[in-house]
Amino acid sequence: MATKLKSHSGAKKRFFPTSNGNFKRWKVGLRHLNSSFSPERVNRLSRSTIVSTSQKKMLHKVLPYK
Repeated sequence: MATKLKSHSGAKKRFFPTSNGNFKRWKVGLRHLNSSFSPERVNRLSRSTIVSTSQKKMLHKVLPYK
């Protein structure tokens, strides 16, 4: 019987799988030190986005069951 693979616990909390095999993530840079940001930039940072191709390959390794 083969051993089970462990999922990376930090990646589990930060990346969410979509139905077509991509991963969704939140954009960074909105927590603090952003009082000088324009409202447009704050709105842009508040949305989620799809990860890049290189990140997608890495996430399929660290999240084998997602």
